[in-house]
Amino acid sequence: MSEDLMRAALEAAARGWHVFPLRPGTKRPALHGEAACPRTGVCASGHRKWEQRATADPDRIRATWSRAPYNVGIATGPSGLVVIDLDLPKDKGSSDAPSGAATFQALCERAGHAVPGTYRTRTASGGEHLHFTAPDGVRLANTAGTIAPLVDTRAWGGYVVAAGSRTPAGAYEALCGSVAAPLPSWLQSILQPAPRAPQAPSVAVAGQSRRYADVALTAETRNVATAQRGAREAALFRAARALGRFVAWGDLPRHVVEQALQEAGEAAGLTDAECRSTLRSALNWSIAHNTVRRDAA
Repeated sequence: MSEDLMRAALEAAARGWHVFPLRPGTKRPALHGEAACPRTGVCASGHRKWEQRATADPDRIRATWSRAPYNVGIATGPSGLVVIDLDLPKDKGSSDAPSGAATFQALCERAGHAVPGTYRTRTASGGEHLHFTAPDGVRLANTAGTIAPLVDTRAWGGYVVAAGSRTPAGAYEALCGSVAAPLPSWLQSILQPAPRAPQAPSVAVAGQSRRYADVALTAETRNVATAQRGAREAALFRAARALGRFVAWGDLPRHVVEQALQEAGEAAGLTDAECRSTLRSALNWSIAHNTVRRDAA
């Protein structure tokens, strides 16, 4: 088994992916934490976390996996990967709850695209990991439910378990696609953080701040209404993320934002249900993450 796991680590490294050891039979990193760091060796100049210590060096991999049957973790950020994690419902006995694969397929259909073909693995629990190469010059972070329910992503700050690893729940297996395809641009537009809109100066009165929010509402509504097929839902998502901050700060009522973007989305060709679902999740996220006003310096 140690040889199989070493081979799995080397195969991942041959793809240019950076790997690190996971505790045998688990998904947890086998490397020491900061509290137990000896400050020697690779950590001589300061503690190095698993993302920093992940490697594609075959010699280092052989040396590590010769010591124990470690499972294989792939550090997605250093590997230049964005992995779409399609989970199963927590209540597997319920036939009503759609899986992450089903909600992701529905999202693709609404966006006017087929489910992207790429290197894909099955997880020990029966979910799936879709591996994509990250766009150049863009540093994406992990997300949880941003794309759709039970659909998470792993990028910088995250990792996935490589095919060939095994836990008590089962094995991680490669399903199809020998090569990781580039991340589709429409998915990138959903995952990329909305650009921070210019804020009113800190000395601005409340009336000036509200006027700026009104201008932003007009611009974002226009962007959604004129979005082209295949980019409409992503445009609606970005607009709701951008305007949610003004709702959180009290500059715009939520119902005003929802109504304006709902009408714009339907004018662009989205259905009533598609608009409401996207608006609800995007506004909830933005409001929760913008509770404190950030004035420009």
